[in-house]
Amino acid sequence: MAKRINIQTTEPQAYKAMFSLEGYLQTSQITKAHKNLIKIRASQINGCAFCIDMHTKEARKAGETEQRIYLLNAWKETSLFTEEEKIILALTEQVTLIHQNGVSDSVYQRAEETFGKNYLAQLIMAIVTINAWNRIAISTQQEPGA
Repeated sequence: MAKRINIQTTEPQAYKAMFSLEGYLQTSQITKAHKNLIKIRASQINGCAFCIDMHTKEARKAGETEQRIYLLNAWKETSLFTEEEKIILALTEQVTLIHQNGVSDSVYQRAEETFGKNYLAQLIMAIVTINAWNRIAISTQQEPGA
């Protein structure tokens, strides 16, 4: 397999812009647990080994249980996740797979009713950001643990 470009060194301004989004998310109200669930679930859907590796390690370090991480791709089938987390995971899946059916009114309304407009906007930005990182890592074939 041929080595692909490293965007961070080839186009550092592009990476700087991405890190600005990360900086914004660090100042948001989104809990670390919610961020971790978003990052892992979107990365699972997108098949991003680099990001799954990174964010599961971060989540475990932040106190997330291995059982919840293992069952995250089957979150609808378990009671290990709170109702709030299930709403976040549903929103994450629909935004990540937006090309299929968009974001349904029911998921959007449940999210807005549960979290309010500001937290919802922050959730959407977190989902959009990890999806962008996934696409960078996959297209440049970043190796897990690198």
